[in-house]
Amino acid sequence: MTLRISFELDESDLKHFRLIMHEARQAASRLAPEDIVEAAEDLLNQVPESGAPGFILERLARLRLMIGMLSDIEWRLPHQEAKRVLNALAYFAEPEDLIPDHIPGLGFLDDAIMIELVVRELRHEIEAYEDFCEYRQRLRDRGERTPASRAGWLDTRRKELQARMRRRRKRNSRLLS
Repeated sequence: MTLRISFELDESDLKHFRLIMHEARQAASRLAPEDIVEAAEDLLNQVPESGAPGFILERLARLRLMIGMLSDIEWRLPHQEAKRVLNALAYFAEPEDLIPDHIPGLGFLDDAIMIELVVRELRHEIEAYEDFCEYRQRLRDRGERTPASRAGWLDTRRKELQARMRRRRKRNSRLLS
C-alpha cells in the first residue's frame, strides 16, 4: 500500500526557504568551492537509495547534475556561472538542516525543497548542460574518434549553449523586473 501526500508552498513559505538559502550562502562564502561541492556530494552519499522516497531521488539526480556542471572538464563553466551554481549548492554545506536527515521518509524533505528552488533558479544553466551532455553522447554514439575534431565540435557547442543560457537568463530577468 502507498500513500500519496501533496502540499503546496505559498509565497511566505518560499520566502522563508529563500531566507534560509541566503543565510547559507553567506556562511558558505567563507568556504572553498571544493568544500561546498564536497558537502553536496556527502549529502548524495548519505541518502539510502533503496529506502529514499522517489521525490527525494528525483531531486538528488538534479543535485548530481549541478555538481557535474562544475566538475565536467569539457563543459568548462565560466567563472560567473560556476559561482551561481556554487551559491545554489551552499545550503548543502550547512551542517544543520531544517529537518534532521535521519528521520525516515521526511529527513531529506528540506533538501529536496532547496534543490527544487535552486533548479528553478538555474534552469537555463541546467538545460544548456543537459543539451551539451546529449550532444557529447551523440558524438560518442557515432564513434567519433578524432580527438581534435571532437574537441573542436564540443568547444563550439559548449560556447553556443552557454551563450543561449545567458540570453535566456537575461530575458527572464527583464520579464520579472
